[in-house]
Amino acid sequence: MDKRIAIIGGGPAGLMAAETISAAGYRVIVYEGMPTVGRKLLMAGKSGLNLTHAEAMGDFFSRFGAARAFLEPILAAFDNAAVREWAAGLGSETFVGSSGRVFPKAMKASPLLRAWLERLAEQGVAIRTRHRWAGFEGDTLVFETPEGEVREPFDAVVLALGGASWPRLGSDAAWVPWLEARGVAVDPFRPANCGFDVDWSEHFVERFAGAPVKAVAAGPTRGEFVISWTGVEGSLVYGQSAALRDGLEVGPTALVLDLVPDRTAERLERDLARQPAKASFSSRLRKGVGLDGVKAGLVRELTGEAVRGDNGALAGAIKALAVPLVRPRPIAEAISVAGGVDLNAVDEGLMLKKLPGVFVAGEMLDWEAPTGGYLLTACLATGRAAGQGVLDHLKA
Repeated sequence: MDKRIAIIGGGPAGLMAAETISAAGYRVIVYEGMPTVGRKLLMAGKSGLNLTHAEAMGDFFSRFGAARAFLEPILAAFDNAAVREWAAGLGSETFVGSSGRVFPKAMKASPLLRAWLERLAEQGVAIRTRHRWAGFEGDTLVFETPEGEVREPFDAVVLALGGASWPRLGSDAAWVPWLEARGVAVDPFRPANCGFDVDWSEHFVERFAGAPVKAVAAGPTRGEFVISWTGVEGSLVYGQSAALRDGLEVGPTALVLDLVPDRTAERLERDLARQPAKASFSSRLRKGVGLDGVKAGLVRELTGEAVRGDNGALAGAIKALAVPLVRPRPIAEAISVAGGVDLNAVDEGLMLKKLPGVFVAGEMLDWEAPTGGYLLTACLATGRAAGQGVLDHLKA
């Protein structure tokens, strides 16, 4: 077919759009500003590529919060089972971990990416790296390349440039002013799945920075996190990050921890009361509650003498220890982002209402989700949806 389709961005969303469109016989060119494609995918796969989550799709949909209604039909058309089938088609059989997360049996991202690129090449997809999009010029696209500026006309375009997290891997949000200049509403980016700053005392941070805090709970969620030099980070914190970030935008907010989720406050109070009155605070925590190391350090750091001297108050603090947060860590450090192209700015095929023939996919859109396979699944699903949107647009 003589139509020319450009995919700008060589991450999961862009590559899935390219696969969908090229499978229908159209000529597709993927433009990537970095020297290679799939850099964030490869980074995510360093500790095991979490492709999706095996939970029931009703629960899966709920992970997307305010964007659920918008994303649900897109995710239903390419759900967690479809992701596993797609990966298997690329030679990457998957398994479900104990937490419900789905990984390739090889764990790494590189075998899947290599097979994916081979499939795209077989479907005639051309990939041009070191081609950094520099905006629109009339009805053409401008790219900065090692050989200078290049201008290319196209019949349809899919923008899959990512959000604003991990800019060194290519997602730097440089595209925002170019879309806003065309009247496209872009909601401000905010960090998601991120750590938070805490004003630790010098003594505490020198002793415990880098220490994991295991077997604790925040609300109904159990897990672990890490004390950092600047505050807190890790999976338990990331799971709460959207609510914590939104809370900080309104006023003082704390990460509330249950340090012993398997015992009630009443049981803790009784256990503490059995300790000798002259025992040291550290001994009371260790022998009465089983807390030592970083957990005991947190209790000492975040309570005053009045609480430590009252068994009931101390038991309550251990069950609901408030870690006062100062601010989220910088967006460049975040795993993902909230914000991006406003969902009201695109139609059901993910085409920009202000720019007919231009589609958007992946983290450029304003949605967020926790880690656990939800982010990658939504990027793949929106890439597929944008690709289908292009096909429908070309047939219209």
